[in-house]
Order: sequence, then C-alpha cells, then structure tokens
Amino acid sequence: AVVDWQNAEQARRRALELRLQDNDTTIHKELSDAQTSQARLRDRLATADLRLSVLLASPTAGDGMPTASGSGGVVHGGPRGELDPAAAGRIVAITDYGDQGLIALKACQAYVREIAH
Repeated sequence: AVVDWQNAEQARRRALELRLQDNDTTIHKELSDAQTSQARLRDRLATADLRLSVLLASPTAGDGMPTASGSGGVVHGGPRGELDPAAAGRIVAITDYGDQGLIALKACQAYVREIAH
C-alpha cells in the first residue's frame, strides 16, 4: 500500500511539474512577444514612422490663439497634438514595464492555481 501511495504521489508530482513547465513556456513566450512588440514600437517611434498624439483639452497656443492645423490634427473626433519623440519613448518604456508586470502576475497566478489544484 505504501509503495502504491508513493508511486501515485510521484505521478502527481511529475504531472504537476509538466503543467508548471508548460505554464513557464507559455509565459516566457508571452514575455518574449511583448518585448518584441515593444521594441518594434520603439523603433517606429525613433524613425518617426509612428507618432504618438494626445487629445488636446484646448487647442490653443501659449498666446491664447488657436494652434496651426499642421501641428496637430483632428483624429477620432477632437484636436490632437503630437508628443515629442523622447516623451513618446518614455511612455512606451513605462507601458513595457507594465506589460512585464502583468505577465509576471499572470505567471504567479497560474503557479498558485496549479499548486492548489
């Protein structure tokens, strides 16, 4: 009976290790994909292939006069202004950290689910 119990426990442990390894592989791929996506986004911002813009609360210049239409545009229903490429890069870096944190949280949750299962 003890040998059967040990064999059953070893089988459960091996199954758990395989599930955890599968989870690790999945999470690693998600993290790698997110990093690749962020790198592409940073490259596109650096080459001005892509520009980030913000919705303007008041489309006026510092002197109170409306801004020229060349510095912003009307996209998605409101006047927009382009962000400085360096500021856009910093925003992308912040979102990269957030993505990594969410992926790590997901990995921890998956680990706990498997251990508790």
